[in-house]
Amino acid sequence: MGELRLGDAVLDIGSGAGFDSLLAGRMVGPLGHVTGVDMTPEMRAKARANAALLGLANVEFMDGLAERLPLSDASCDVVISNGVINLCPDKLAVYREIHRVLRPGGRVQIADVVVQKPLPEEAVADIDLWTG
Repeated sequence: MGELRLGDAVLDIGSGAGFDSLLAGRMVGPLGHVTGVDMTPEMRAKARANAALLGLANVEFMDGLAERLPLSDASCDVVISNGVINLCPDKLAVYREIHRVLRPGGRVQIADVVVQKPLPEEAVADIDLWTG
């Protein structure tokens, strides 16, 4: 994970079980805050349990979609996402939401799959190839 600063407000889009959110929570320290957003109740529950195990009171997990983030405008210093945006059907909406929640001068750290060549239809139709 790139540079996160003490006191940063971080949004983790598609936080899953919270691994990246928990790392970020340690990096931003007790004066910082991390919000993980995930659409699955099971993953949010697991993420909350993981945060509790580590004693990270500065990390929370919310229900939401990348295309409609449940955060207010200009509320984040950094938006992170790991392997989620490629799964979103409306990527432009995701990037609009990222822009909306970022403060002026905010930063984005994304790890994702990028496809530069046309894929055979059977590869596109095989969800296991896209989700591991």
